[in-house]
Amino acid sequence: MSDDALMAIKAVVFDIGGVLELTPATRWQDRWAASLRVSVSDLDARLGPLWAAGEIGAVSYEQVEGQVAQTLGLDAEQLARFMEDVWSEYLGSLNEDLARYFAALRPRYRAGILSNSFVGAREREQRVYGFADMCDVIVYSHEEGTKKPDPAIYQGVCDRLDVSPQEVVFLDDFDVGVQGARRIGMTAIRFTDTEQAIAELDHHLA
Repeated sequence: MSDDALMAIKAVVFDIGGVLELTPATRWQDRWAASLRVSVSDLDARLGPLWAAGEIGAVSYEQVEGQVAQTLGLDAEQLARFMEDVWSEYLGSLNEDLARYFAALRPRYRAGILSNSFVGAREREQRVYGFADMCDVIVYSHEEGTKKPDPAIYQGVCDRLDVSPQEVVFLDDFDVGVQGARRIGMTAIRFTDTEQAIAELDHHLA
C-alpha cells in the first residue's frame, strides 16, 4: 500500500460551539450584573474559576449550581433563571446546513465531535440537537479532564475513531484549536462561515 493510501482522509471531526451551534452573545452577563449591582468584570472574576473547573470536569454540575448560588447570593428561583440564561447562550441554535452536511458524511467517513465543553453539556445537547445521532464519537473536555489545545484530547478522538491524526480533517472556529490540531498532524480548517467551511471540507475530502 502506498504512503498516499495510508494517509487518505478517513475521518472528519467537528467542534460544537460556534460551528455546529451558532452562539451569538445574548448579553446575559450584562443583565445579571445590573440586577446584582456589580460590574460585568466583577461577575466574571467571581465565576471565572468555576467556569474553568466545569470545562474540565473538576466539579460536578450540582457543585456548579451550589457555588453559583452561594457566590452570587441567589435563591432557588433566581438560580434556575440564571442557569437557564447561561445555557441559552451556550446552546445557541443549530447550524442546520452544517449539521446536515456533517450527518451525511457517514458511512463514507468516520465522524467525530471534539468540544471544549462544560459539565451537563452532553445531556442538554443530545436532548436539543441529537449530536450523538450524527456521528460515531463525541469527546467532551469536561469528561476528559483536559481541553484543546492539549495534544492528548486530539489523540483521544483519533484513538476512538481508530485513525491516525494524519487521516483526520478537523473543523474549529478558534485558531488555538486549529493550531493544536495541526501540531499533532491533523488537517485543520478554521471555520468562519458555513459556506466557506463546506467548500474547504469538500476540497480535502474530494
